[in-house]
Amino acid sequence: MKLNKYLSLGLIGISLGFASCADDFLTAEDKQYVDKEVITELLENDPTFIDSYVSGIWSWMSTYGTTSTSHDDFSVMSVLHGCDMQTEDMTMYYFSWFGYDYGFENRSHDYRRTNVNWTTFYTMINKANEIIDFFPEEPEDPALRGALGNAYAVRAYSYLYLIQLFQDPTVGDENNRVLATDLLGVPIVASSSDGYTTEEADELQGRNTVGKVFEVIESDITKAIGLLDGYVRPSKNYIDQSVAQGIAARYYLLKQDWTNAAEMAKAARAEYPIMSGTAETNGIRDGFMDVTNSEWMWGFDHSSETQTTYASFFSHISNLAPGYSGIEYTGRGVDARLFSKMSVNDYRRAYWYRDGEGNTQSTAVGEATATAHLLPWAMLKFGWNGDWTMDYLYMRAAEMVLIEAEAYAQQGNTAQAATVLGELMAQRDPSWSQANATVEDVYLQRRLELIGEGFGYFDLKRLNKGVDRNYEGSNHMAGYKFVVPQDSVCWTYQIPQREMQENSHIAADQQNP
Repeated sequence: MKLNKYLSLGLIGISLGFASCADDFLTAEDKQYVDKEVITELLENDPTFIDSYVSGIWSWMSTYGTTSTSHDDFSVMSVLHGCDMQTEDMTMYYFSWFGYDYGFENRSHDYRRTNVNWTTFYTMINKANEIIDFFPEEPEDPALRGALGNAYAVRAYSYLYLIQLFQDPTVGDENNRVLATDLLGVPIVASSSDGYTTEEADELQGRNTVGKVFEVIESDITKAIGLLDGYVRPSKNYIDQSVAQGIAARYYLLKQDWTNAAEMAKAARAEYPIMSGTAETNGIRDGFMDVTNSEWMWGFDHSSETQTTYASFFSHISNLAPGYSGIEYTGRGVDARLFSKMSVNDYRRAYWYRDGEGNTQSTAVGEATATAHLLPWAMLKFGWNGDWTMDYLYMRAAEMVLIEAEAYAQQGNTAQAATVLGELMAQRDPSWSQANATVEDVYLQRRLELIGEGFGYFDLKRLNKGVDRNYEGSNHMAGYKFVVPQDSVCWTYQIPQREMQENSHIAADQQNP
C-alpha cells in the first residue's frame, strides 16, 4: 500500500503545535483528510497560499524557545553557537549561558542542548514535509516549484546537521579519513509524496545508516537545485538555486566528493562578490548584521516583531550589543593562539579588541566601541544596530571560496587551491601571496574567516582534529584549559531521552555512548 497520507510520526521532530497554516480550513492537521482534487484546485486558483507554509520555516529558524524558555534556546543560531563554543577558537570570560557547551558537558540524552538540537531540525523537516505533501507530482507553476524547491533544500539542510550532531560519519586518522556508511545515523521522516510504502516509511523511523541518510540528503538537494532553476526569491530569507548549490557544496565536502564540492561551491558564489576588508558597507567592519550585504547568500531579515532581544544570537556573541556579552555577564573572545597566527596586515584583526586596537565598523558600532568596557581579545565581529533587529547569517560567498579551495587542496592540486583562496585573501590580507595552499592553509583561513558563524565544531569532526586549550599563554577560562582528543565521545550528542523512550523503532542499545 502506498503511503498517501500525511505522516504524523509521534515524537520524531517533537511536533509541538508549530505547524504553519494558510487558511483556517486547511491546517496541517486537516490536510490528511482533504481530497487531493481540492488541494489541486487550491493550488491552481491561488498558488500564493503555499508561501505561508514556506515563511513558517524561516520563522521557526529564528524563533525563541524551541523546547524551553531558557535564553540559550533560539533555534538554529543557538545550535550553531553551542557548537562553536565546543572549539578552542572562541573563549568565554565568565561562566553563564553556553558554559556547559564550552565545557563539553552538554551532550547527554537528558540535557536541554540535545533536545534543542533534535527539535530544531526535525521540526524544520516536518514543516518541509507539510509543503512536499501538497505535491504528489512536480508542479509546473514557477511559484509552486520555488516553494517545493525550498522545502527539499530545507530537508537536506536539516539532515546534514543532524547526521553530524548525532553521529560521526567518518572514521580513520587525520591523514586517512573515510566515510563510515554502515554506522547508525538518524531517523528519516517521510512525506506522503516520497513514494515509500507505509511499511517502508514506518521502518525509516529508526536509526538509519549513515549511507541511507546521505542518500536522502543528496536526493533532496538535487531535486531542490532542479526545481529552483530560474526561481526568483522574494527576499534572502528564502532559498534560491545558489543557496541550494551552497548546501550541496557543504554536503559534498562532508562526503569527500571533492569534484562536486568544488563545482557546487563555484556555481553557488558566482553572483556574490567578496566583501571588502576595509569598507564599512559590504565590508568586514559592518558588524555582520545586515542581510543586504552583497556577499550574504542566505539569512534572516529581523524586524521589531521577530527579534528576541536577550534570547538571541547577538545577545550572546556581540560584546557591542547590550546583551549578555555586552554587559560583561559572559563575553566572547578569540583564542590567543589563533590570533597569533594572523598576519599583522590581515584586515580581520578588526574582528577583535586587542591592546587598544578596535573595530571602527560604523557610526553606531564605533560609538558602542568607545563606551563599552572591552576586555582583551573581545569579539567585535558582530555589531549592534541600536534596536536588536540585527539579521542572522546562514550562508555567504567567502565560505564557498573556502570549500572550493579545500576541495582542490584535498585532491593535491595546491596551486589551484591557492588561486581560488587568493580571491578571498585579496580582500583580507594584501601581503598574502602563496603559490600553493594545502588543506591546513585553507583550514586556518576557515577558522579566521568563519569564526562565530557555526563551522568550527563541524570542521573539527570532519577533519578529525581535537581541541587543545592547555598551552602556554592560553587565554581560556580557568578550569577550561583542557584537551579533548579527536576520538572522544564528547564530539557526538546522545539521542534525546524522550525520543528513546517513545520511539519504538530505536532500541535501547542503539543510544550513542
